[in-house]
Amino acid sequence: MCESLGLKGRIIISRHGINGTVGGPLAAVKKYVRTTREYGAFKNIDFKWSDGDIADFPRLVIRVRDEIVTFGVSDEIRVDENGIIGGGKHLSPTQVHELLQERGGEVVFFDGRNTYEAAIGKFKNAVVPDVETTPGFVAELETGKYDHLKDKPIITYCTGGIRCEVLSMVMKNRGFKEVYQIAGGIVRYGEKFKDAGLWEGSLYIFDKRMNMEFSDDAKTIGVCQLCESPASRYYNCTNIECRKLTLACDECVEDNERVTCSKCSSILA
Repeated sequence: MCESLGLKGRIIISRHGINGTVGGPLAAVKKYVRTTREYGAFKNIDFKWSDGDIADFPRLVIRVRDEIVTFGVSDEIRVDENGIIGGGKHLSPTQVHELLQERGGEVVFFDGRNTYEAAIGKFKNAVVPDVETTPGFVAELETGKYDHLKDKPIITYCTGGIRCEVLSMVMKNRGFKEVYQIAGGIVRYGEKFKDAGLWEGSLYIFDKRMNMEFSDDAKTIGVCQLCESPASRYYNCTNIECRKLTLACDECVEDNERVTCSKCSSILA
């Protein structure tokens, strides 16, 4: 279907469901949405729209995996017609604010993304686990460093809500008693409150755009890894043997022919 419509992007399929992003002409993307919803299991799928271009994706990639998001807990995940079983309670963006008004300082935001994503944008005062890849979350939770949060109301969040479907279940299975997740993730929250709510900074996204803002009032909370000035955009290290994501400000990108990570910069020097 995607090939016939001329779409590019990435789609992951597992026995638990489907997750992906595609780009192309608006009419083709709308046809993709309609056709996907014709399949019974996906009739209520939550599609999210953003401005972009087919050039944001180099090709079309579709993969079949054991997990939609690789936490390494495939055997723990169970789904039914209503979604994942045993996950956190879904809160709309408005309900997030209502919970905060009701419970105040008890509530803890828990970032379900990797540290480099949180470096450019996160919820105010959120707990950001020290993980560079999603499979590291389970081991991080099992270290015991977050055990003091097990009796607190925890709101997990991630880009579009998919990772938190699994993360909230993983946390509940490990003794966290009151776990919530933002329905539709940061994207839905940003659509509702822009930068006038509890979100600060830019949203990291997994295509050539690299990041997006919800309004012109977005803060820049990231720090350039080359000069320590404010920055919100990542670049791949130009060392082809590395390609590590490097956060750099516009000035450093303009002044340097090569954007290299700190490790490669010291080697090349």
